[in-house]
This record gives sequence, structure tokens and C-alpha cells, in this order.
Amino acid sequence: MADTQQVDQKAERKVARLAKEMSAFAKAHGGAEGQVAYIGERGARIVLVGEDGGWGDLVAPSTEIAQQAVEKAGITVHESFDGEFAAKVQTGPYEWKRMAGIQIGG
Repeated sequence: MADTQQVDQKAERKVARLAKEMSAFAKAHGGAEGQVAYIGERGARIVLVGEDGGWGDLVAPSTEIAQQAVEKAGITVHESFDGEFAAKVQTGPYEWKRMAGIQIGG
């Protein structure tokens, strides 16, 4: 029983930490929306897009923890990363240069 309690406390701390980071991102970017995607054994990726077009991501150990964290942070969650949501992302020269480098093997 003590092991279950310890795991639950660890998960609660992770949820709180992720929610705090998402709240800070939202505050810095005038609000934020997100999308949670399962990435296999690694867990779940939380992609955040700010109202100003800034974006970032976090990785949670599971989709359950990711969902709890976005709920705790009050972030609107989208089912997929497409349409109007994806159009909110603003990329700069850095991202374009990196994408071009990937395409040509850089």
C-alpha cells in the first residue's frame, strides 16, 4: 500500500510541476491552448501555442498525467494539431532555417 501512495504522490508532483510550467507559459504569451499527443513509451507530448503565436512543448510520463496537468493549468485542449489551431503558430527565421536544414540533410 505504501508503494501505491508513493507513486500517487510522485504523479501529483509531476502534474503540479507541469501545470505550473504551462501556467507560466500562458502568462508570458497572453494565454495558451494546447494539444496532447501520445508518443509511445516516453509518455505524452503537450504542445502549447500562445495567443501571441509563441509555442513550446513539454513531455509528461503518461497521457493521464498530461491531461490532468492541462486541466489543472486551465489550458484549452484540442483533439488534433490542425486548422485554426496550427495557424496560430508563428515561426521565425530560426525555425525556417532548421526546417530547411533538415530537408537538405543539415
